[in-house]
This record gives sequence, structure tokens and C-alpha cells, in this order.
Amino acid sequence: MFKIGDILMLEPKYPSQKEKFNCMVVEMGTGCVYTDFPINLETGKIAFLMDGTHLNVTFSNEEQAVYVFDSEVLGKVKGRITMMQLLLPEAEAFVKIQRRQYVRLHVTLDTAVHPEHSEFTPFRALTEDISAGGASIRLLKGTNIQSVSQLYLWMALTLKSGEIHYLRLKSKVIRVTEKEHGNMLLHVQFLEPTKNDVQTLMRFIFEKQVDLKKKGLYV
Repeated sequence: MFKIGDILMLEPKYPSQKEKFNCMVVEMGTGCVYTDFPINLETGKIAFLMDGTHLNVTFSNEEQAVYVFDSEVLGKVKGRITMMQLLLPEAEAFVKIQRRQYVRLHVTLDTAVHPEHSEFTPFRALTEDISAGGASIRLLKGTNIQSVSQLYLWMALTLKSGEIHYLRLKSKVIRVTEKEHGNMLLHVQFLEPTKNDVQTLMRFIFEKQVDLKKKGLYV
């Protein structure tokens, strides 16, 4: 259902306070999965969950379907890195979530806007916000792409690890709204992004959220 490198979201089932954590799958086992130590979404700090902690685990698969399953912290294991071992139930115990609202982050990213065919000349623009499902792009006054139904966004995302991911996202134009001084916002939905693209976007947004929380700029 998932593989090494995938992101899992963890929520303790019986918390003293509401908390969420993200972690990455680093190894697969029989009846278990091994992850790096989770990061608290609120504080951005590494968390050490006690053995026996019962969890709700959320993840998305290759088809972007979202699933939840019950798990438990089985312990800590030393390997190439120190890992957390989680109970992995049979696939029949996974519950599919019909719809997911991706977190939308207000962030300025340099992006190149390309036509699907040759309806307009490619140009560079800045994002107003982005999620794993779509984005809003700032358009200068006079930019004429209202008649276009689909296009491509090209962007480079740099993760904290130093990795640079180059994305080419086929996008559907949802609407164009007017801003101040005649400028506009182009709202697009990503069409069938790959699982790697979605994972990269989710990790990038998560890391930016952590940075903003540390600076007191994100609630």
C-alpha cells in the first residue's frame, strides 16, 4: 500500500492534547513498518512517542486515494539510523477516506506557465498559494489566457535536505479572479499528478509550515 520514502501522518488515539506528527517510511517489515522519528506539526520538533502508544495513521497510495489504519508504537530499532517500529495491520483493516482537503500554503514561488499546445507564449509568474492539489498564480494586468482550459506549471522545489525537485504539473484552469490594480489570480487544479509529485509538494509545504511556526508566522 505504501513504500519507502512515503510520508505518514500520525495522530495519537488517546492524547492528553490534540497533536499530529509526520514521519517517513524508511524500511518495511513483516507485520510492521519502520519510520524515522516523527516531527510534531505544531512545534516542528522531533517527537519521541512512547512504546505502546496507539495511533491513527493516514497516508495516500499510488492512485492518490487516502487511507487510515490503526497502529501502535512497537519500539525503537537501531539500524543505519535509529527507527521507530509501528504495527502494520492486514490491508483489510485499512479504511479509505473518500475526500481529502489538502493544506493550502501562502507562499511565493517562481513558476513558468506553459501552454498545453501553443495557445500563448510561455511566461514566468509567482504563486500566491499552493497545495498538493492546485495553486493560485499571480497574473499581470493584460495577461490573456482566459480562454485556455489546460496548461502546464513548471517549478523547482528545494527541500531542507538540499534536494531540488523539478515538477511539471499539468493543470486545469478553474477560474481567473481580479485583484487590485487590474492584476489577476489564476486558480488551477493539478490533473493526475504523480504520487512522487504529491509527496514532494506535501513535504515542501510541511517544511515551510514548520519554518513559519518557528518564526511565529503560522497558526
